[in-house]
Amino acid sequence: MSDKTDDKTTAAAPDIAPQTPSALPEAEIARLTDEIVAALKTVYDPEIPADIYELGLIYRIDIADDRSVKVDMTLTTPNCPSAQELPQMVEAAVSSVPGVGKVDVSVVWDPPWDQSRMTDEARLVLNMW
Repeated sequence: MSDKTDDKTTAAAPDIAPQTPSALPEAEIARLTDEIVAALKTVYDPEIPADIYELGLIYRIDIADDRSVKVDMTLTTPNCPSAQELPQMVEAAVSSVPGVGKVDVSVVWDPPWDQSRMTDEARLVLNMW
């Protein structure tokens, strides 16, 4: 597995890689990855004015040879009022990327989310310096 990020301000970058060598061309994996990350950056927790990617809520993105995508994400707290809608919003955002097949979103709790996972951009938006 490789760890790929699109900027250097990511405090705890998600694992974005095929689990095994992919039959998809590397350029296609890169395009899908970039467009999936861009789509995830359009999803906001209704309670927090920062996107879920910059908040560090996305733990893993796995693109399979059949173009299906598995996303492991977490929430800021198990009692999050948006616990039902955020995974659905993530699924819809990733599904909107051209070339993506079936999308499976799982909410995971290990490791627990904490503020150290946020990027500098999220800290700036939330005034958390």
